[in-house]
Amino acid sequence: MTAGSGLLGQLEDGLREAVSKAVERGRKTVVSVTVPSGVSDPVATAFASRRADDDWFCWEQGGGAVSLAGIGIADSIVSRGRNRFFDLAAECAHLSGEAIVLDPEGIAARTGPVWCGGFAFDDEGGGSPEWEPFPPARMILPELLLERSGASTSMTVNLVVTGGTDPETVVQAALGRATGLHERDLPLLDPLPGTATEIESRGDPGEFERAVAEAAGRIRDGALDKVVLAREVIVTSDSQFEPAALFGAIREGFPTCFNFCVGTPQGSFIGASPELLVSSEGRTVAAVGLAGSSRRSSDPAVDDHLGQRLLASPKDRAEHEFVVHRIVDSLRRMSIWVEASPEPEVIKVANIQHLATPVMAQLAEPKTVIELAGRLHPTPAVGGEPWRDAARVISEVEGLDRGWYAGPVGWMDGSGDGLFCVALRSALLRGREAHLYAGVGVVADSDPEAELAETEIKLEALLPLLAE
Repeated sequence: MTAGSGLLGQLEDGLREAVSKAVERGRKTVVSVTVPSGVSDPVATAFASRRADDDWFCWEQGGGAVSLAGIGIADSIVSRGRNRFFDLAAECAHLSGEAIVLDPEGIAARTGPVWCGGFAFDDEGGGSPEWEPFPPARMILPELLLERSGASTSMTVNLVVTGGTDPETVVQAALGRATGLHERDLPLLDPLPGTATEIESRGDPGEFERAVAEAAGRIRDGALDKVVLAREVIVTSDSQFEPAALFGAIREGFPTCFNFCVGTPQGSFIGASPELLVSSEGRTVAAVGLAGSSRRSSDPAVDDHLGQRLLASPKDRAEHEFVVHRIVDSLRRMSIWVEASPEPEVIKVANIQHLATPVMAQLAEPKTVIELAGRLHPTPAVGGEPWRDAARVISEVEGLDRGWYAGPVGWMDGSGDGLFCVALRSALLRGREAHLYAGVGVVADSDPEAELAETEIKLEALLPLLAE
Protein backbone atom coordinates (compact mmCIF):
# COMPACT_ATOMS: atom_id res chain seq x y z
CA MET A 1 0.00 0.00 0.00
CA THR A 2 1.30 3.46 -0.83
CA ALA A 3 0.35 4.80 2.56
CA GLY A 4 1.88 4.17 5.95
CA SER A 5 1.00 1.19 8.13
CA GLY A 6 -1.11 3.50 10.28
CA LEU A 7 -3.24 4.30 7.26
CA LEU A 8 -3.53 0.61 6.46
CA GLY A 9 -4.98 0.09 9.92
CA GLN A 10 -7.26 3.07 9.40
CA LEU A 11 -8.44 1.60 6.10
CA GLU A 12 -9.04 -1.81 7.66
CA ASP A 13 -11.02 -0.33 10.54
CA GLY A 14 -13.08 1.78 8.15
CA LEU A 15 -13.85 -1.17 5.89
CA ARG A 16 -14.93 -3.37 8.79
CA GLU A 17 -17.22 -0.68 10.14
CA ALA A 18 -18.80 0.16 6.79
CA VAL A 19 -19.19 -3.46 5.64
CA SER A 20 -20.81 -4.41 8.93
CA LYS A 21 -23.39 -1.64 8.53
CA ALA A 22 -24.05 -2.63 4.93
CA VAL A 23 -24.58 -6.31 5.76
CA GLU A 24 -27.12 -5.33 8.41
CA ARG A 25 -29.20 -3.59 5.74
CA GLY A 26 -29.68 -6.89 3.92
CA ARG A 27 -29.80 -5.28 0.44
CA LYS A 28 -27.29 -4.25 -2.20
CA THR A 29 -25.21 -1.40 -0.78
CA VAL A 30 -22.13 0.41 -2.03
CA VAL A 31 -19.34 0.94 0.50
CA SER A 32 -16.66 3.58 -0.14
CA VAL A 33 -13.79 4.15 2.28
CA THR A 34 -11.18 6.85 1.57
CA VAL A 35 -7.73 7.32 3.14
CA PRO A 36 -4.76 9.55 2.24
CA SER A 37 -2.34 8.12 -0.30
CA GLY A 38 1.32 8.68 -1.01
CA VAL A 39 0.82 7.91 -4.71
CA SER A 40 2.45 10.64 -6.76
CA ASP A 41 1.13 9.52 -10.14
CA PRO A 42 -2.29 7.80 -9.95
CA VAL A 43 -2.37 6.94 -13.66
CA ALA A 44 1.10 5.36 -13.75
CA THR A 45 0.31 3.42 -10.56
CA ALA A 46 -2.96 2.12 -12.01
CA PHE A 47 -1.27 0.95 -15.22
CA ALA A 48 1.49 -0.77 -13.23
CA SER A 49 -0.95 -2.37 -10.77
CA ARG A 50 -3.80 -3.55 -12.99
CA ARG A 51 -4.21 -7.27 -13.43
CA ALA A 52 -4.68 -9.01 -16.77
CA ASP A 53 -8.39 -9.48 -16.12
CA ASP A 54 -8.99 -5.96 -14.81
CA ASP A 55 -11.00 -3.15 -16.31
CA TRP A 56 -9.51 0.27 -15.66
CA PHE A 57 -10.12 3.97 -16.18
CA CYS A 58 -7.55 6.78 -16.35
CA TRP A 59 -8.28 10.48 -16.60
CA GLU A 60 -6.15 13.61 -16.48
CA GLN A 61 -6.83 17.26 -17.16
CA GLY A 62 -5.11 20.55 -16.55
CA GLY A 63 -1.66 19.16 -17.21
CA GLY A 64 -2.14 16.57 -14.48
CA ALA A 65 -3.59 18.95 -11.89
CA VAL A 66 -6.57 16.60 -11.75
CA SER A 67 -5.84 12.90 -12.06
CA LEU A 68 -8.24 9.98 -11.57
CA ALA A 69 -7.34 6.33 -11.97
CA GLY A 70 -9.54 3.34 -11.20
CA ILE A 71 -8.75 -0.38 -11.39
CA GLY A 72 -11.03 -3.38 -11.04
CA ILE A 73 -14.83 -3.43 -10.94
CA ALA A 74 -16.86 -3.19 -7.76
CA ASP A 75 -19.99 -2.69 -9.86
CA SER A 76 -20.87 -2.14 -13.51
CA ILE A 77 -24.01 -0.65 -15.06
CA VAL A 78 -24.76 -1.21 -18.74
CA SER A 79 -27.59 -0.01 -20.96
CA ARG A 80 -28.46 0.66 -24.58
CA GLY A 81 -31.16 2.38 -26.58
CA ARG A 82 -32.82 5.78 -26.33
CA ASN A 83 -32.96 5.79 -22.51
CA ARG A 84 -29.39 4.65 -21.89
CA PHE A 85 -28.20 7.93 -20.33
CA PHE A 86 -31.17 8.14 -18.00
CA ASP A 87 -30.97 4.45 -17.07
CA LEU A 88 -27.35 4.86 -15.97
CA ALA A 89 -27.95 8.22 -14.32
CA ALA A 90 -30.79 6.80 -12.24
CA GLU A 91 -28.97 3.62 -11.18
CA CYS A 92 -25.69 5.37 -10.34
CA ALA A 93 -27.55 8.04 -8.37
CA HIS A 94 -29.61 5.44 -6.51
CA LEU A 95 -26.58 3.38 -5.45
CA SER A 96 -24.59 6.49 -4.55
CA GLY A 97 -27.48 7.94 -2.55
CA GLU A 98 -27.66 4.83 -0.37
CA ALA A 99 -23.89 4.29 -0.16
CA ILE A 100 -22.04 4.06 3.15
CA VAL A 101 -19.19 6.54 2.74
CA LEU A 102 -16.29 6.90 5.18
CA ASP A 103 -13.65 9.58 4.76
CA PRO A 104 -12.12 10.04 8.24
CA GLU A 105 -9.53 12.56 7.07
CA GLY A 106 -11.98 14.50 4.90
CA ILE A 107 -9.57 14.51 1.96
CA ALA A 108 -11.62 13.09 -0.92
CA ALA A 109 -11.92 15.70 -3.68
CA ARG A 110 -15.18 14.11 -4.82
CA THR A 111 -18.35 13.26 -2.90
CA GLY A 112 -18.95 9.55 -2.35
CA PRO A 113 -18.47 6.85 -4.99
CA VAL A 114 -17.01 7.97 -8.33
CA TRP A 115 -18.43 6.22 -11.40
CA CYS A 116 -16.27 6.13 -14.54
CA GLY A 117 -16.97 5.25 -18.15
CA GLY A 118 -18.68 6.41 -21.28
CA PHE A 119 -21.17 6.05 -24.08
CA ALA A 120 -21.13 5.11 -27.74
CA PHE A 121 -21.96 7.79 -30.27
CA ASP A 122 -25.18 5.99 -31.26
CA ASP A 123 -27.86 4.57 -28.99
CA GLU A 124 -27.05 1.10 -30.35
CA GLY A 125 -23.44 1.85 -31.31
CA GLY A 126 -20.48 -0.45 -31.01
CA GLY A 127 -21.98 -3.41 -32.84
CA SER A 128 -18.94 -4.23 -34.95
CA PRO A 129 -16.52 -6.90 -33.64
CA GLU A 130 -13.74 -4.49 -32.67
CA TRP A 131 -16.10 -2.57 -30.37
CA GLU A 132 -17.45 -5.69 -28.62
CA PRO A 133 -15.92 -4.81 -25.18
CA PHE A 134 -17.59 -1.38 -25.26
CA PRO A 135 -21.41 -1.50 -25.02
CA PRO A 136 -23.55 1.53 -25.93
CA ALA A 137 -23.51 2.77 -22.33
CA ARG A 138 -21.35 1.62 -19.44
CA MET A 139 -20.25 3.11 -16.12
CA ILE A 140 -18.13 1.22 -13.64
CA LEU A 141 -17.43 1.72 -9.96
CA PRO A 142 -13.73 0.82 -9.61
CA GLU A 143 -12.61 -1.42 -6.78
CA LEU A 144 -9.82 1.04 -6.18
CA LEU A 145 -9.81 4.72 -7.11
CA LEU A 146 -6.64 6.81 -6.88
CA GLU A 147 -7.02 10.55 -7.14
CA ARG A 148 -4.81 13.61 -7.17
CA SER A 149 -6.35 17.06 -6.99
CA GLY A 150 -3.80 19.80 -6.52
CA ALA A 151 -1.39 18.72 -3.80
CA SER A 152 -3.77 16.20 -2.22
CA THR A 153 -3.84 12.50 -3.11
CA SER A 154 -6.28 9.89 -1.87
CA MET A 155 -7.22 6.26 -2.30
CA THR A 156 -10.82 5.03 -2.16
CA VAL A 157 -11.75 1.38 -1.80
CA ASN A 158 -15.21 0.55 -3.18
CA LEU A 159 -17.22 -2.58 -2.40
CA VAL A 160 -20.72 -3.80 -3.13
CA VAL A 161 -22.22 -5.61 -0.14
CA THR A 162 -25.43 -7.62 0.24
CA GLY A 163 -27.09 -9.37 3.16
CA GLY A 164 -25.29 -12.59 2.25
CA THR A 165 -21.79 -11.07 2.08
CA ASP A 166 -19.13 -12.56 4.33
CA PRO A 167 -17.52 -9.43 5.87
CA GLU A 168 -14.10 -10.98 6.53
CA THR A 169 -13.78 -12.25 2.98
CA VAL A 170 -14.55 -8.93 1.29
CA VAL A 171 -12.45 -6.89 3.74
CA GLN A 172 -9.39 -9.07 3.22
CA ALA A 173 -9.85 -9.01 -0.55
CA ALA A 174 -10.08 -5.21 -0.49
CA LEU A 175 -6.98 -4.90 1.69
CA GLY A 176 -5.13 -7.19 -0.70
CA ARG A 177 -6.05 -4.93 -3.58
CA ALA A 178 -4.96 -1.82 -1.67
CA THR A 179 -1.62 -3.30 -0.60
CA GLY A 180 -0.89 -4.65 -4.08
CA LEU A 181 -0.19 -1.31 -5.72
CA HIS A 182 3.05 -0.74 -7.63
CA GLU A 183 4.51 2.69 -8.28
CA ARG A 184 6.38 2.83 -11.57
CA ASP A 185 6.79 5.44 -14.26
CA LEU A 186 4.78 4.99 -17.41
CA PRO A 187 6.84 3.16 -20.05
CA LEU A 188 8.30 5.16 -22.91
CA LEU A 189 6.71 4.95 -26.31
CA ASP A 190 9.70 3.27 -27.96
CA PRO A 191 8.93 0.83 -30.78
CA LEU A 192 11.00 -2.34 -30.82
CA PRO A 193 13.76 -2.41 -33.45
CA GLY A 194 12.43 -3.88 -36.66
CA THR A 195 8.79 -3.37 -35.69
CA ALA A 196 6.75 -2.57 -38.77
CA THR A 197 3.34 -0.92 -39.05
CA GLU A 198 0.83 -0.75 -41.85
CA ILE A 199 -1.68 2.08 -42.26
CA GLU A 200 -4.94 1.44 -44.08
CA SER A 201 -7.93 3.71 -44.56
CA ARG A 202 -11.24 1.92 -44.09
CA GLY A 203 -12.72 2.85 -47.40
CA ASP A 204 -10.79 4.66 -50.11
CA PRO A 205 -10.14 8.38 -49.35
CA GLY A 206 -11.96 9.08 -52.59
CA GLU A 207 -15.06 7.49 -51.07
CA PHE A 208 -14.89 9.97 -48.21
CA GLU A 209 -14.66 12.87 -50.65
CA ARG A 210 -17.71 11.53 -52.48
CA ALA A 211 -19.58 11.24 -49.17
CA VAL A 212 -18.76 14.88 -48.37
CA ALA A 213 -19.94 15.95 -51.83
CA GLU A 214 -23.18 14.00 -51.39
CA ALA A 215 -23.82 15.52 -47.96
CA ALA A 216 -23.03 19.05 -49.14
CA GLY A 217 -25.44 18.59 -52.04
CA ARG A 218 -28.23 17.56 -49.68
CA ILE A 219 -27.53 20.64 -47.56
CA ARG A 220 -27.72 22.91 -50.60
CA ASP A 221 -31.03 21.25 -51.47
CA GLY A 222 -32.36 22.25 -48.04
CA ALA A 223 -32.49 18.79 -46.45
CA LEU A 224 -30.46 19.96 -43.43
CA ASP A 225 -28.02 22.66 -42.31
CA LYS A 226 -24.93 20.70 -41.27
CA VAL A 227 -23.69 17.14 -40.85
CA VAL A 228 -20.50 15.70 -39.43
CA LEU A 229 -18.90 12.84 -41.34
CA ALA A 230 -16.10 10.69 -39.95
CA ARG A 231 -13.55 8.34 -41.42
CA GLU A 232 -11.49 5.53 -39.91
CA VAL A 233 -7.84 4.58 -40.30
CA ILE A 234 -6.48 1.22 -39.10
CA VAL A 235 -2.87 0.81 -38.00
CA THR A 236 -1.55 -2.75 -37.79
CA SER A 237 1.71 -3.51 -35.98
CA ASP A 238 4.00 -6.52 -35.61
CA SER A 239 3.62 -6.19 -31.83
CA GLN A 240 0.76 -5.34 -29.49
CA PHE A 241 0.05 -1.70 -28.79
CA GLU A 242 0.78 -0.66 -25.21
CA PRO A 243 -1.86 1.75 -23.81
CA ALA A 244 0.33 2.81 -20.88
CA ALA A 245 3.10 4.05 -23.16
CA LEU A 246 0.60 5.77 -25.45
CA PHE A 247 -1.06 7.50 -22.50
CA GLY A 248 2.34 8.78 -21.36
CA ALA A 249 2.99 10.26 -24.79
CA ILE A 250 -0.50 11.75 -24.99
CA ARG A 251 -0.37 13.54 -21.67
CA GLU A 252 3.04 14.95 -22.51
CA GLY A 253 1.98 16.12 -25.96
CA PHE A 254 -1.54 17.31 -25.08
CA PRO A 255 -1.38 18.72 -21.52
CA THR A 256 -4.36 21.06 -22.03
CA CYS A 257 -6.69 18.30 -23.27
CA PHE A 258 -8.88 15.82 -21.44
CA ASN A 259 -6.64 12.75 -21.54
CA PHE A 260 -8.46 9.46 -20.98
CA CYS A 261 -8.10 5.71 -21.26
CA VAL A 262 -11.01 3.30 -20.76
CA GLY A 263 -9.56 -0.19 -20.55
CA THR A 264 -10.89 -3.74 -20.59
CA PRO A 265 -9.07 -7.09 -20.76
CA GLN A 266 -9.93 -7.22 -24.48
CA GLY A 267 -8.89 -3.72 -25.51
CA SER A 268 -8.73 -0.05 -24.60
CA PHE A 269 -10.12 3.24 -25.84
CA ILE A 270 -7.70 6.14 -25.44
CA GLY A 271 -7.59 9.77 -26.44
CA ALA A 272 -6.74 13.41 -25.89
CA SER A 273 -9.92 15.40 -26.39
CA PRO A 274 -9.98 19.20 -26.64
CA GLU A 275 -13.76 19.30 -26.24
CA LEU A 276 -15.72 19.59 -23.01
CA LEU A 277 -19.25 18.27 -23.41
CA VAL A 278 -20.49 19.23 -19.94
CA SER A 279 -19.34 19.63 -16.36
CA SER A 280 -21.50 20.25 -13.33
CA GLU A 281 -21.02 21.33 -9.74
CA GLY A 282 -24.27 21.64 -7.88
CA ARG A 283 -26.57 23.58 -10.18
CA THR A 284 -23.72 25.29 -12.04
CA VAL A 285 -23.10 23.85 -15.50
CA ALA A 286 -20.34 24.52 -18.01
CA ALA A 287 -20.12 23.45 -21.65
CA VAL A 288 -18.06 24.48 -24.66
CA GLY A 289 -19.12 24.88 -28.25
CA LEU A 290 -16.18 23.64 -30.30
CA ALA A 291 -16.32 23.65 -34.10
CA GLY A 292 -14.23 25.13 -36.87
CA SER A 293 -10.63 23.99 -37.29
CA SER A 294 -7.37 25.01 -38.87
CA ARG A 295 -3.86 23.65 -39.00
CA ARG A 296 -1.04 25.13 -36.94
CA SER A 297 2.41 26.38 -37.88
CA SER A 298 5.74 26.24 -36.07
CA ASP A 299 6.21 29.90 -37.01
CA PRO A 300 4.36 31.95 -34.33
CA ALA A 301 3.45 34.72 -36.78
CA VAL A 302 2.02 32.26 -39.30
CA ASP A 303 0.25 30.36 -36.50
CA ASP A 304 -1.45 33.56 -35.32
CA HIS A 305 -2.39 34.41 -38.89
CA LEU A 306 -4.01 31.02 -39.32
CA GLY A 307 -5.96 31.58 -36.11
CA GLN A 308 -7.17 35.00 -37.24
CA ARG A 309 -8.15 33.58 -40.61
CA LEU A 310 -10.15 30.90 -38.78
CA LEU A 311 -11.96 33.57 -36.77
CA ALA A 312 -12.80 35.43 -39.99
CA SER A 313 -13.90 32.36 -41.98
CA PRO A 314 -17.65 32.57 -42.84
CA LYS A 315 -17.78 28.80 -43.34
CA ASP A 316 -16.20 28.00 -39.95
CA ARG A 317 -18.16 30.69 -38.11
CA ALA A 318 -21.44 29.37 -39.51
CA GLU A 319 -20.52 25.80 -38.54
CA HIS A 320 -19.56 27.04 -35.08
CA GLU A 321 -22.81 28.95 -34.56
CA PHE A 322 -24.88 25.80 -35.12
CA VAL A 323 -23.06 24.17 -32.21
CA VAL A 324 -23.33 27.09 -29.78
CA HIS A 325 -27.00 27.70 -30.59
CA ARG A 326 -27.92 24.05 -29.93
CA ILE A 327 -26.03 23.93 -26.60
CA VAL A 328 -27.63 27.17 -25.41
CA ASP A 329 -31.08 26.04 -26.53
CA SER A 330 -30.71 22.64 -24.81
CA LEU A 331 -29.55 24.18 -21.53
CA ARG A 332 -32.15 26.96 -21.61
CA ARG A 333 -34.95 24.40 -21.33
CA MET A 334 -33.78 23.35 -17.86
CA SER A 335 -31.99 26.44 -16.53
CA ILE A 336 -32.70 29.70 -14.74
CA TRP A 337 -30.18 31.42 -16.98
CA VAL A 338 -27.73 30.53 -19.74
CA GLU A 339 -24.86 32.67 -20.94
CA ALA A 340 -22.54 32.11 -23.89
CA SER A 341 -19.47 34.22 -24.61
CA PRO A 342 -20.37 36.80 -27.26
CA GLU A 343 -17.46 35.85 -29.52
CA PRO A 344 -15.56 32.59 -30.01
CA GLU A 345 -11.93 32.29 -29.04
CA VAL A 346 -9.17 30.31 -30.69
CA ILE A 347 -7.76 27.40 -28.68
CA LYS A 348 -4.52 25.83 -29.84
CA VAL A 349 -3.84 22.12 -29.35
CA ALA A 350 -0.57 20.62 -30.58
CA ASN A 351 -1.11 20.36 -34.34
CA ILE A 352 -4.53 22.01 -34.67
CA GLN A 353 -6.55 25.03 -33.52
CA HIS A 354 -10.29 25.37 -33.02
CA LEU A 355 -12.98 27.95 -32.50
CA ALA A 356 -14.41 27.62 -28.98
CA THR A 357 -17.23 29.37 -27.15
CA PRO A 358 -17.68 28.73 -23.40
CA VAL A 359 -21.27 28.39 -22.17
CA MET A 360 -22.40 28.64 -18.53
CA ALA A 361 -25.80 27.89 -17.00
CA GLN A 362 -27.61 27.73 -13.67
CA LEU A 363 -30.01 24.79 -13.49
CA ALA A 364 -33.57 25.32 -12.31
CA GLU A 365 -33.53 21.88 -10.66
CA PRO A 366 -30.65 19.52 -9.80
CA LYS A 367 -29.63 17.06 -12.50
CA THR A 368 -26.79 14.57 -12.62
CA VAL A 369 -23.95 15.15 -15.06
CA ILE A 370 -24.84 11.88 -16.83
CA GLU A 371 -28.36 13.15 -17.47
CA LEU A 372 -26.94 16.46 -18.71
CA ALA A 373 -24.61 14.61 -21.05
CA GLY A 374 -27.59 12.72 -22.44
CA ARG A 375 -29.49 15.95 -23.07
CA LEU A 376 -26.57 17.59 -24.89
CA HIS A 377 -25.20 14.64 -26.88
CA PRO A 378 -24.68 14.71 -29.77
CA THR A 379 -23.99 18.40 -30.32
CA PRO A 380 -23.74 19.62 -33.94
CA ALA A 381 -19.96 19.53 -33.45
CA VAL A 382 -20.05 15.75 -33.88
CA GLY A 383 -23.57 15.11 -35.24
CA GLY A 384 -25.31 17.77 -37.26
CA GLU A 385 -28.24 20.15 -37.43
CA PRO A 386 -31.08 19.31 -37.29
CA TRP A 387 -29.93 16.12 -35.59
CA ARG A 388 -32.70 13.85 -36.83
CA ASP A 389 -31.93 14.71 -40.46
CA ALA A 390 -28.18 14.58 -39.87
CA ALA A 391 -28.47 11.13 -38.29
CA ARG A 392 -30.17 9.88 -41.44
CA VAL A 393 -27.40 11.27 -43.66
CA ILE A 394 -24.66 9.80 -41.44
CA SER A 395 -26.34 6.40 -41.60
CA GLU A 396 -26.68 6.55 -45.37
CA VAL A 397 -23.32 7.98 -46.47
CA GLU A 398 -20.71 7.58 -43.70
CA GLY A 399 -20.41 3.80 -43.71
CA LEU A 400 -18.67 3.05 -40.39
CA ASP A 401 -19.40 2.08 -36.79
CA ARG A 402 -18.12 4.98 -34.68
CA GLY A 403 -18.36 2.96 -31.47
CA TRP A 404 -17.35 5.25 -28.62
CA TYR A 405 -15.64 7.73 -30.95
CA ALA A 406 -17.36 11.14 -30.56
CA GLY A 407 -19.40 9.81 -27.63
CA PRO A 408 -19.21 11.14 -24.04
CA VAL A 409 -16.43 9.80 -21.77
CA GLY A 410 -15.95 10.90 -18.17
CA TRP A 411 -16.97 10.43 -14.56
CA MET A 412 -19.64 11.25 -11.97
CA ASP A 413 -19.33 11.41 -8.19
CA GLY A 414 -21.85 10.47 -5.53
CA SER A 415 -23.54 13.87 -5.57
CA GLY A 416 -24.14 13.71 -9.32
CA ASP A 417 -21.40 16.22 -10.14
CA GLY A 418 -18.74 15.38 -12.70
CA LEU A 419 -17.39 15.95 -16.16
CA PHE A 420 -17.72 14.41 -19.61
CA CYS A 421 -15.64 15.24 -22.65
CA VAL A 422 -16.38 14.35 -26.26
CA ALA A 423 -14.15 11.41 -27.20
CA LEU A 424 -12.20 12.99 -30.06
CA ARG A 425 -8.53 12.50 -31.10
CA SER A 426 -9.01 8.94 -29.96
CA ALA A 427 -8.01 5.39 -30.83
CA LEU A 428 -9.38 1.94 -30.10
CA LEU A 429 -6.52 -0.45 -29.32
CA ARG A 430 -7.20 -4.16 -29.89
CA GLY A 431 -3.99 -6.23 -29.73
CA ARG A 432 -1.90 -5.40 -32.79
CA GLU A 433 -4.60 -3.18 -34.32
CA ALA A 434 -5.36 0.47 -33.61
CA HIS A 435 -8.50 2.08 -35.01
CA LEU A 436 -8.28 5.88 -35.34
CA TYR A 437 -11.13 8.24 -36.21
CA ALA A 438 -11.50 11.83 -37.39
CA GLY A 439 -14.52 13.83 -38.49
CA VAL A 440 -15.36 17.10 -40.23
CA GLY A 441 -18.36 19.37 -40.25
CA VAL A 442 -19.95 19.54 -43.69
CA VAL A 443 -21.95 22.61 -44.72
CA ALA A 444 -23.30 23.84 -48.04
CA ASP A 445 -19.99 25.18 -49.38
CA SER A 446 -17.74 22.41 -48.06
CA ASP A 447 -14.96 21.38 -50.43
CA PRO A 448 -14.48 17.58 -50.38
CA GLU A 449 -10.73 17.77 -50.92
CA ALA A 450 -10.31 20.34 -48.13
CA GLU A 451 -12.45 18.29 -45.76
CA LEU A 452 -10.35 15.19 -46.45
CA ALA A 453 -7.23 17.24 -45.70
CA GLU A 454 -8.77 18.35 -42.39
CA THR A 455 -9.27 14.73 -41.33
CA GLU A 456 -5.59 14.11 -42.07
CA ILE A 457 -4.63 16.99 -39.76
CA LYS A 458 -6.82 15.59 -36.98
CA LEU A 459 -5.48 12.06 -37.45
CA GLU A 460 -1.96 13.44 -37.06
CA ALA A 461 -2.65 13.88 -33.34
CA LEU A 462 -2.24 10.16 -32.62
CA LEU A 463 -1.11 8.56 -35.88
CA PRO A 464 2.59 9.42 -35.47
CA LEU A 465 2.55 7.86 -31.99
CA LEU A 466 1.19 4.59 -33.32
CA ALA A 467 2.95 4.32 -36.66
CA GLU A 468 6.52 5.49 -36.04
